[in-house]
Amino acid sequence: MTDQVLAHALDRQRHLVDALKALAACPSVGADPAMAQGMEDARRIIEARLDAMGFKDRQRLTPATRTGQPAIFAQRQDAPGKPTILVYAHYDVQPPDPMDEWQSPAFEPEERDGRIYGRGVSDDKGPMLIALEALAAFVAVEGKLPVNVKLLIEGEEETGSPSLPGILDRHRALLAADAVLSADGARWRPDLLAVNVGSRGNAGFEIRVRTAGPDLHSGRYGGIVANPLHVLSTLVAGLHHPDGRIAAAGFYDGVAEPTAAERDGLDAIPFSDPGFFTPLSAQPHGEAGYSTLERLWMRPTLDVNGMWGGYTGAGSKTVIPHEAFAKLTMRLVPGQDPEAAKQAVIAHLEALLPAHATLEVSGDTGATGAYTLPPDHPLLAAAIAALRHTTGQTPLRVRIGASLPLTEIVDRVLGLDTVMFSFALSDENFHAPNEFFRVSSIAEGLAAWVQILRQIALSQVADFAPYRRA
Repeated sequence: MTDQVLAHALDRQRHLVDALKALAACPSVGADPAMAQGMEDARRIIEARLDAMGFKDRQRLTPATRTGQPAIFAQRQDAPGKPTILVYAHYDVQPPDPMDEWQSPAFEPEERDGRIYGRGVSDDKGPMLIALEALAAFVAVEGKLPVNVKLLIEGEEETGSPSLPGILDRHRALLAADAVLSADGARWRPDLLAVNVGSRGNAGFEIRVRTAGPDLHSGRYGGIVANPLHVLSTLVAGLHHPDGRIAAAGFYDGVAEPTAAERDGLDAIPFSDPGFFTPLSAQPHGEAGYSTLERLWMRPTLDVNGMWGGYTGAGSKTVIPHEAFAKLTMRLVPGQDPEAAKQAVIAHLEALLPAHATLEVSGDTGATGAYTLPPDHPLLAAAIAALRHTTGQTPLRVRIGASLPLTEIVDRVLGLDTVMFSFALSDENFHAPNEFFRVSSIAEGLAAWVQILRQIALSQVADFAPYRRA
């Protein structure tokens, strides 16, 4: 029997592509104040779409401080007695730099060879519009949704969701739900049907090392005044032991070793180091004693994202710089406290610092913890059933090495679990030049979203009660 809701959604695929191009043309870079109009344009497009879908109570949510980029909220309470699902997405995007590496302008979406290119098409505007189109199809065909739906479309995900805890706390009653279904959180591999059941946390900061007041002439002062680039290099080199283990005392507090069952689960995933690393022109590397997937999903990391200082222009300049800088981030796993891990690294750097230098810490990027979805959660069961129905395959359960701040924040503030149900793929260059979204993912995503809503409708509110913690 043909699913009329899905048939309606599939008939509108070209409309969805056009809508994605229009939304991706908005330069909604939340991190850049110069892009404020692009953020506003994106909000207005989304709000107009929600109004056309008959969603109610549409409003912009901010923390009590009324600062930051607002999130968009709207709801339809069409199914009394059925579960209420908070559907999440985000409208902000990463900066497009470096611009000269784009084959077509970042904010002039272009369709080529079955792909749509443009900043934000994969992360997260394409997946968001798939979710909205599936919801709209139910309203158009059946006049209502099969479950109660609240929408939360955030504007700060790409900057670590700094306002989200305050938004959730201030609007706790408005956002009350049984679970969260996220259109963000990309699928791992194009060749492997999988569902994400966990993500790593994140924290970071910048450091500045100083050894003098001004820059100094290397002939007059070389050999008698310390070079901060040398000091910084020593500090960075001291972050890890030779075997790859992070050297900061206390950093691993709370980290559990992979269990035998977890390792068996990883072994069941089709994966080879050569197949993974060869396309990257890279070699396996990391903490000794762990496999690549264990390092990627179950072990914490500490990375230097950038180092700079002194003269970097053309030619030579014989100078001893007076300061040097580095940006550090860490990916965290269950059991780690983000603030404690960060402080452990800072204390380690301070202990390594020689007396002839000073260290300043700044640029806190915020911190979120790791998240793991309960393996028997009813929304996860609905996601697996939906994917099995639409593909004929049972998805593997995988984790992501990256962070989705929402998952830990909504767990901590609202006591709700999140299933990631995105139809972006991790090879689509999000956060990089030439970001793209596969047109083929639209039909796959629409089918799965229609089906997961039908699966959730088969469950009861009581099924979610054991998992709500607020």
